Amino acid sequence: MGKIGLYVGRFQPFHLGHLEAIKYMLSRVDELVIVIGSAQYSHTSENPFTAGERVRMIRLALTEAEIDPSKYLTIPISDTGSHGVWVSYVLMRTPKFEVVYSNEPVTSRLFDEAGFKVEGIPFFNRDFYSATFIRSRMLNDQGWEKFVPRSVAEYIKEIEGVRRIKDIAGTDKPQ
Repeated sequence: MGKIGLYVGRFQPFHLGHLEAIKYMLSRVDELVIVIGSAQYSHTSENPFTAGERVRMIRLALTEAEIDPSKYLTIPISDTGSHGVWVSYVLMRTPKFEVVYSNEPVTSRLFDEAGFKVEGIPFFNRDFYSATFIRSRMLNDQGWEKFVPRSVAEYIKEIEGVRRIKDIAGTDKPQ
């Protein structure tokens, strides 16, 4: 068995920056455990998509990118409400891993304090490949599709994700 890495994200939605990050991580490990964080949240402005929808987005994007499904595992994990137990909670729900990839300060610190090797991930055009930026473009009817894999854009359209974001924000009113 080879080296296994862990990557935590909310993926609201999964975008091209996430895809490039996963490619980078898979160039450094043999297998990647992708944790969908805050899995209990959906239908909010920060977390419009369900955990199941995010699992599907990741699978579609990685299939489109021709990434071997044996190289990754996707696991939704809810928040605990307590940083003191969160790493233990993750460890109970994931296979053993050797390295954690994160640019998020709290995640990095918690895993570092628990004794894990933590590595940063190069940002890929962070100004554009940010879920917050993409959700804002969806909300304001600005082109957003070019910031996500084609299969993810199609899926978001299929589930009426833009309409959901507008409904949540209260801006999708009948004309």
